[in-house]
Amino acid sequence: MPVDLEALYPKLIHLMLDPVFVVDRDDRIVFVSDACESLLGYRAEEMIGTLITGYMHPEDMAETRASIDRVMSGQPHLDFRNRYVRKDGGVVHILWSARWIEEEGVRVGVARDMTALSEAEEELRRLAHHDPLTGLTNRLLFTDRLDTGLRAAHRNGDGLALLFLDVNDFKHINDTHGHAMGDRILCVIARRLERCIRETDTVARMGGDEFTVLLTEIDSERAVAEKLDQIVAVMAEPLGSDFAGVSMPSCSIGVACYPADGADADTLLSRADDEMYRMKRRLSAGGLLP
Repeated sequence: MPVDLEALYPKLIHLMLDPVFVVDRDDRIVFVSDACESLLGYRAEEMIGTLITGYMHPEDMAETRASIDRVMSGQPHLDFRNRYVRKDGGVVHILWSARWIEEEGVRVGVARDMTALSEAEEELRRLAHHDPLTGLTNRLLFTDRLDTGLRAAHRNGDGLALLFLDVNDFKHINDTHGHAMGDRILCVIARRLERCIRETDTVARMGGDEFTVLLTEIDSERAVAEKLDQIVAVMAEPLGSDFAGVSMPSCSIGVACYPADGADADTLLSRADDEMYRMKRRLSAGGLLP
């Protein structure tokens, strides 16, 4: 007995793990496969007759509209990615394969859920530019922001300040209280530095017990001095009782300003680093460091 393929096709479509959407030229949904419910949380009968644009993430609307226009002009789009909003309010990342079928006056799209992959890619991007312990900007991203800040300062005639901070006698903390305690204190320092900056500024962990702070759009030396005083005061706050009596370590801070101390990133970093070590030597000579 011959197989009735036309009767079989709809059943095959509903067996597909990737949802299938059929949309008319006015963006109205005329068919969705059963897999759509697992993707967006809506049953087929809830979506049929509604506008597919109503489910798209608002921030992706313009780019998605351009893809739709491309498909309806007769150019299949086989690798388009965007976001949709689920029934429960969650966001799903989708990879689309879509084409226009002129004879039927519809476009057909197959959607693949890429949410897990997109989140993994985002995490990899974050890890590439952030310190895994403190979550701060790392050396790579900080250098890029410093270069960007210098270009903006040169273009706009603004000032810029770079602070280089080193934790005094941090090795003693690790040796006496263990590296886990040292890591906790580094995280405390990171959070305290974040409290002192604006959205336009950047705090980074350069490695070990060294941190940098980039202050942009600085209009006076007084503003730098006030920010430095704020950081010193915040760093002097005692640790909580859950630190088992460990004292908050002091910090040595070096400052370099654009354009007075240099016009490029390497020069400013070197000047701030030198200033930090001069402060550390003064503290040591005065008996303020072990």
